[in-house]
Amino acid sequence: MPLRPADQLIHKAAWLYYTHGLRQDEVAQRLNLSRASVATYLRKARETGIVTISTSSQLYTDEALARRLEDAIGLDAVWIVPEDREALDPSAEMPVVAATVFQELARSGDRIAIAWGRTVYHIADVMPYADRQNVTVVQLCGNLGAPYSYRPDQCTTEIARRLNAEGINFYAPLVLSSERLAEELRAEPVILEQLKSIATCQLALYSVGGIEADSHLVRCGALTAAEMADMGEAGAAGVIAGQLIDAEGQLVDCDYNRRCISADLDSIRAIPKRLMVVEEANKFEPLVAAIKGRLVSHLVVTTSMAQRLLSRWEGAPA
Repeated sequence: MPLRPADQLIHKAAWLYYTHGLRQDEVAQRLNLSRASVATYLRKARETGIVTISTSSQLYTDEALARRLEDAIGLDAVWIVPEDREALDPSAEMPVVAATVFQELARSGDRIAIAWGRTVYHIADVMPYADRQNVTVVQLCGNLGAPYSYRPDQCTTEIARRLNAEGINFYAPLVLSSERLAEELRAEPVILEQLKSIATCQLALYSVGGIEADSHLVRCGALTAAEMADMGEAGAAGVIAGQLIDAEGQLVDCDYNRRCISADLDSIRAIPKRLMVVEEANKFEPLVAAIKGRLVSHLVVTTSMAQRLLSRWEGAPA
């Protein structure tokens, strides 16, 4: 089990101070803490053995990997779910860790943007109830007609319920039948205001989708398997909030994207805390694309995924 998000600050402070050689005031600035808090964390790091090499290598291997990945990619924070024999099943552990991380990142008064998918819904399903004050949870993209429990509106509503927050759903489909209709709908005052409000959010929670024949967009009927294959040939590498992105994390210029009702990528990038949760090994290339497109600031992944990412960014074969 990885360190709790609150305890992770101790490890991050020790990493910056002892490994990078930053002064305490520089650590405080990097982590948005007071210098007194940094001094306290460093003392706890010494007391618990985090800064002892033998102890750290035994107990904090994944945490050291998380810090290295943060440094290599430039992410604000990484949490790693272990996959060793003594750990719980990552598919069961991942939503629990992600829910804990999410609730520690959420603050009273925040606007929070939520996407969709099984990963997000599983996080909502295990999320404990918390009474956040004046929180608004908004939907990142339009709705799907498919009767899945992980539809965008279901994910938004359930997370709002867990936070005792106001939930705001999109009353529009994810994808329209024509570009003209989509353009006109995006211009409607209610939809226009909802789309503009995404950039004012403080936190986003989402995963990244793949472009396989059984991907969410295909299963919900937004694209056929043949159309998705064509999109892959045209450069699509993943899916963010229902939209196709290329290998650099940019929006694919295609008819499908122009027919989507979803937050534009620049609005998503404007959100300070962009928490992405990825478990499946086959999401590696889509995740790389999302990271390159600056669509991730905080990340929850398995040990093997973290190792693959570090290898990619350090130039070794993934």
